[in-house]
Amino acid sequence: MKLWIKHIAILAVIVVAGGVITVVSGIVPIAASSPHWPITKWFLEFSMERSVATHSIEIATPDLDDAALVIKGAGHFATGCVQCHGSPARGPSPIAESLMPQPPKLSDTVSEWKPRELFYIVKHGVKLTGMPGWPAQNRDDEVSAVVAFLKTLPNMPRAEYHDLVFGDVAAASDSVPSGLQHLVTNSCGRCHGVDGVGRDGVFPILAGQRKDYLASSLRAYSTGERHSGFMQPVAVPLKEQQIDALAEFYSELPSPLGDAIASEPDGVAAGNPNHDSDLTGQQIAQSGIPARRVPACVGCHAPSIAGNYPLLNGQPQDYLAQQLNLFKQRVRGGTKNAHLMHPATERITEQQEQAVAEFFAAE
Repeated sequence: MKLWIKHIAILAVIVVAGGVITVVSGIVPIAASSPHWPITKWFLEFSMERSVATHSIEIATPDLDDAALVIKGAGHFATGCVQCHGSPARGPSPIAESLMPQPPKLSDTVSEWKPRELFYIVKHGVKLTGMPGWPAQNRDDEVSAVVAFLKTLPNMPRAEYHDLVFGDVAAASDSVPSGLQHLVTNSCGRCHGVDGVGRDGVFPILAGQRKDYLASSLRAYSTGERHSGFMQPVAVPLKEQQIDALAEFYSELPSPLGDAIASEPDGVAAGNPNHDSDLTGQQIAQSGIPARRVPACVGCHAPSIAGNYPLLNGQPQDYLAQQLNLFKQRVRGGTKNAHLMHPATERITEQQEQAVAEFFAAE
């Protein structure tokens, strides 16, 4: 028995020593110009599949059939994914095709993964493959949007892909400065529209928004102070003069945003602690909830108020509600004034968030 154990120990030492010598000698090729050995390819793929399956077990994804999520994910796909993975409209970049392992063509392979597994891969990336993690790890809502779009990719016709990614973006009109035409039509316009009114009520309206707020928001995205895996890759390459020019262009477009906010709340007395749950969005927006130390929204966001605060009137309801929720979770970030939103949003309910969002969206 002891002799058998001795032989096993000697064999183990030989195997370990052989492995060390192999690694130290440098004879193992790492060149991406040649494919993996079949056994290496199988081992790496099997290990990845098992790791993703295990680590995604407890992930719960939202309703991925939501059309708004699909449109959001489509807008980013053309920015962050198509270069490596291709699309129904084009193949991947020759640079991506020279990677080892090669990035998969998602139109053909995405159906092999469960939604929770896709979520894990998109959010965390895959080491040693060139697949990055999501730039804003605290924005699960953005990751879900990409997954929702990926689910629609298999067998997607080219025309449908173009509509989802680009919408109705047309060539820039003469009103777009020549230096901004490419940015507006091929980047900003995919989501916000060349006219700045946003696509399908999914994206925020930029037309008529305050110039200083637009510029400071782009700078906050660029530095990572405002968290978004959608916007940061777009904002980082922008030069200072481009940021200022984009902000000026969109701020001067005809605005669909409302100008007036009714001055008098109706119904329940604002701030009455016995009736907080009955307050309307209008009452909260105009008078706040004093009993909970929630200030009135119009104190900063009314069109008549000067300052680097965004105009909210007429913005999409779902967008406004989402921003309030992100502030509440303290994962939104933003300009130097963003911290002012944290105490207020932490003291209102989800129902009240929706009510306030509905009020401003209708103005």
